[in-house]
Amino acid sequence: MAFFAARQPILDREKQLVAYELLFRDSLENVFPDVCDEQATSKMIEGLQFNLGMDKLTEDKLAFINFTQESLLNGYPMLLPKEFVVVEILETVTPSRKLLEACRELKELGYTIALDDYEHKGVWKHFYPYTDIIKIDYQVTQIDEIRLIKDAIKDFPHIKLLAEKVETHAEYHQAMELGFEYFQGYFFSKPEVMRSRTLDPSQLTVARLMNALAEPEPDIPAITEVFQGDVHLSVKLLRYAQSPIFKRRSEISNIKQAIVLLGLQELRRFVSVLFTAQFADRKPPALTVMSLVRARFCELLSTMPGEQATESAAFLTGLLSLLEGMLDAPLAELLDNLPISQVIKDALINDQGRLAQYLRLIEAFEQADWSAAKNQCSKMEFGIDKVTRHYLQAVRWATLRETAG
Repeated sequence: MAFFAARQPILDREKQLVAYELLFRDSLENVFPDVCDEQATSKMIEGLQFNLGMDKLTEDKLAFINFTQESLLNGYPMLLPKEFVVVEILETVTPSRKLLEACRELKELGYTIALDDYEHKGVWKHFYPYTDIIKIDYQVTQIDEIRLIKDAIKDFPHIKLLAEKVETHAEYHQAMELGFEYFQGYFFSKPEVMRSRTLDPSQLTVARLMNALAEPEPDIPAITEVFQGDVHLSVKLLRYAQSPIFKRRSEISNIKQAIVLLGLQELRRFVSVLFTAQFADRKPPALTVMSLVRARFCELLSTMPGEQATESAAFLTGLLSLLEGMLDAPLAELLDNLPISQVIKDALINDQGRLAQYLRLIEAFEQADWSAAKNQCSKMEFGIDKVTRHYLQAVRWATLRETAG
């Protein structure tokens, strides 16, 4: 049985990644109201312990995890390491003396506690001494209510506010002004200010390398010469080739050895990672990781039986899908300046073709929209179990490459 998982980044005021909220289901049916939340929580903990591994999904950052009332009263959070978990009390939980005692016990054991989708009620003041974070849905909570919440917790300065579902930079800046410390949503992956942007020579060099490597039979001597003519590219390639993620029998002494060691497919990935890193300068690191996850996920989908898209085209499509947010410029204008095939441009700009369907599927996973994921897999005639494994594999791969880079 598939173990469905999604992770959503949580950033601080400096747009640095501090945590992921992990959203789990043990089947697509779990999205519907007649499913027992208690069972879903149990499956989630089982999956973390035996199937996924928390470190593989969170890159050793904090993991925000939802807990139901019964799971809290039964002490389920204690099955997970307190150093890496934020215990989210779901908005459906009813405050009670038993729940208060459970929170007090968790706090004494060193757990971090958050109130999820908080709606202000006086009874919650009894929980404030044990609460570290209050999560507020920024799409449904009025500014006056946010100010009311801030006033209610003013005697508890240890409580931090987290704005979730922040989808635009305007909302992010407004939430900053209101005193929020943490932000959850995809504002960071969208353009802040749309403007015209040209690529500098180093970016164009990497773009041309990437395009050359996308050829069915790349000219390796010519590619080697490009690396040898750029000291910065050479250093980065050598550092990457000597990463622990690759098994090597001897030291690398030149560019040719590094290229041979990596092999064509991994060299393509390296150049693509380098391309993304250049464009994501001064952007949240989570944006680079998100691009790498998309790239690897699309690449893995292209290897499914019956697929016609090449792995390199699929990888590149996923990688470039967030380029607009990286460069704060119109995507169509950016792609006009890059040597990218029309098939990829159609997917990215016009939402057309099989590669566009790959992107719709990864977006459903990112948002934990399991109903959309189910529908998209049905349209594409993909098995959801296999696609889920590809998503988790892409997350692990992206984490390793981002660290190595």
